[in-house]
Amino acid sequence: MNRRPIAISLILFLLQGIAAAQTNSFDTLKQINAGVLNVGYAEAGPATGQPVILLHGWPYDIHSYEKTAGILAEKGYRVVVPHLRGHGTTRFLSDDTFRNGQQAAIAADILALMDALHIQKAILGGFDWGARTADILAALWPERCQALVSVNGYLINNLERNKQPLPPKVEYGWWYQYYFATDRGKAGYTANWHDFNQLIWKSVSPRWNFDDATYEKAVASFQNPDYVAIVLHNYRWRLSLEPGDPQYEAIERRLAEAPAITVPTVTLDGDSDGVVPAGDGSAYARKFTGRHVHHIVKGAGHNLPQEAPEAFAAAIIEANQFSNP
Repeated sequence: MNRRPIAISLILFLLQGIAAAQTNSFDTLKQINAGVLNVGYAEAGPATGQPVILLHGWPYDIHSYEKTAGILAEKGYRVVVPHLRGHGTTRFLSDDTFRNGQQAAIAADILALMDALHIQKAILGGFDWGARTADILAALWPERCQALVSVNGYLINNLERNKQPLPPKVEYGWWYQYYFATDRGKAGYTANWHDFNQLIWKSVSPRWNFDDATYEKAVASFQNPDYVAIVLHNYRWRLSLEPGDPQYEAIERRLAEAPAITVPTVTLDGDSDGVVPAGDGSAYARKFTGRHVHHIVKGAGHNLPQEAPEAFAAAIIEANQFSNP
């Protein structure tokens, strides 16, 4: 019997498996120039699949989506998970660029990334900073957004509204913003970001029993030379303590009007979120004028995609089904 064809087939099969593993790996990142950045990103799934862009928050990184990306890749989606500005292997192309963490700048980064990757339209998903960025893209550029998954709902910032006080219980959850607003906070975060971020992980996800290895995976992303500057500017800008970049003023004026989101959307809350208490979605339902459904994910805290990857992946698939009935 001639066994050579079987041997060749087996080798080809193994090579395909190795290629798939490399494609789905978060250990070997890709880099591409996009706008003012050279963006580092993980990519999983077939290049011809439905594009999904997943956006992380603070103080997290792309590993929040490692399991979610694997699930979606197996379903045939093309998943792109970029390091936001100031994180991981993402770098500014010029030393002269303003290290700006305002919401419009981060949204512009993702539009530029989509253009660089020749992605005309994608499903967008995010939590924390990532949810805000995805909300902005869906609201202002719906032609680039197939569908949306947003943890904690409608998160677009309004600087005038941000000046208004909140109930003490809510203000307590935002303590770090006020710390960052001080010179002491700037010095403290610069010196102690490693332990500071770990404390945030524990406090905002009280039921997530992550181990040191899981945390240390993200730590490498916080060693970006612009990390502290971007984080501090983001929160100081929100409190109107530092100015934004004038080039984004037109976008910020549009966002100040709290634009509605018309694309199909799934919103999620974790029932153990230490920042935003889980609700039924009614508080912001009117901001989603397209098809919209809200789910509460049991046991999940603020880093919902990493704590409940199956639930987040299911939400992406559900949102895509809304857009393709």
